[in-house]
Amino acid sequence: MINSKNRKNNLITPEKAASFLPIFISSGVAILLIIFLVFPQYIKSTKVNLELNQLIKKKNNLNNLKSQYKIINQKFTKLNIKRSRIIELISGTSNLETLIAQLGEIGLKNNIEFVSIIPKKVISFVDNSSEENKRNNNNKQKNLTIDPLLVEGTKKYLIESNFKTDFINLLSFLRELEFQDNIILIDDINVKFNDQKSNSNQGSILNIKLMMTIYGQL
Repeated sequence: MINSKNRKNNLITPEKAASFLPIFISSGVAILLIIFLVFPQYIKSTKVNLELNQLIKKKNNLNNLKSQYKIINQKFTKLNIKRSRIIELISGTSNLETLIAQLGEIGLKNNIEFVSIIPKKVISFVDNSSEENKRNNNNKQKNLTIDPLLVEGTKKYLIESNFKTDFINLLSFLRELEFQDNIILIDDINVKFNDQKSNSNQGSILNIKLMMTIYGQL
């Protein structure tokens, strides 16, 4: 019995303990290195890799956005050109002062004796597409008639002109108005005979009151 106990006690000797001690120390150091160095580096590397992937995605998205921007910008340029052409077709290139001067020149050319040219009203384009304008002008718009010719960048002028001329020159004057760059609409015409006779033997002189709507640029 005593011999068996001695054998068991002799299994762990100082020499064996001395040989196991470096293994235990190395294992402990390895575990500490893994916990405090390898894991943080792994987590950091994973985080950097995720950020890199996100940057790559953003770069790819940026290239796609640039391509989309280029396409949208080209479409916008084309639409802007079309818009400018529409405005020019409707309003020409004239403002109110130029329009009145043109009326005077056309009248002089057709022997029109103007008594007065009176701008009655100026109506500008209002963008009613926004929700705020819809809310603010909801009640007013019920009684308004939408003018399809009044577009962004244009105004329309309601002009009353009073003049004297004979019938032939009146027709020539109205015909020439149709060929102006600006759209000119005749709203109302009031014709009265004048006792004065025409010097050109083309009939009696007429007193004309003409209400026109003329579209011009802002």
